[in-house]
Amino acid sequence: MNVSRNVAAPTPALKRGFARQLGEAVILFPLGLFALVMALGGQGGPARRVLRAQPGASAVRVIAHAALTVLLGVLALILAGVLALGTARGLFYGFVDSGPYDDSWGGPSKAGAWLAHFGVSLPISAAAIGLLYGLAALHRRLTAPLRGERRPAWVLPTVLLSCLATALFLFAFIRQLN
Repeated sequence: MNVSRNVAAPTPALKRGFARQLGEAVILFPLGLFALVMALGGQGGPARRVLRAQPGASAVRVIAHAALTVLLGVLALILAGVLALGTARGLFYGFVDSGPYDDSWGGPSKAGAWLAHFGVSLPISAAAIGLLYGLAALHRRLTAPLRGERRPAWVLPTVLLSCLATALFLFAFIRQLN
């Protein structure tokens, strides 16, 4: 049985939308911090514009959403760091580590170590990209009430659990440095 499907290649507009959403996730922290500082300083207009809120959105709601945006932004920065590290230590491993490769994954040859690190970094980088993409969508759903739209019931608990997991990760990471 021969089943053929026409699978279209991603259009340039789709690629731009994907890249824009990844970029939106990466800049959540500075945008949220700006909105939070502006809202706490009594400048609700710029804070509402950054969060794409309606002009009539209450100051308390803007401050709360700005604070949650900052927390999601911290998670996005961690994921961007994982992506950068996966790229540097995977794709560019041979340039980052000059050897010897006797104790490296895939060693003792440079090619084996490079291939092993690349193979490990691919799924990690793909997961980081997927999570960044999802984080931007989660933020858009989180701020839906600011635009006068309904927010799904699962969004706020998901955001709060994500922020808690980020705080626990940061605590454990900082703790291991000591």
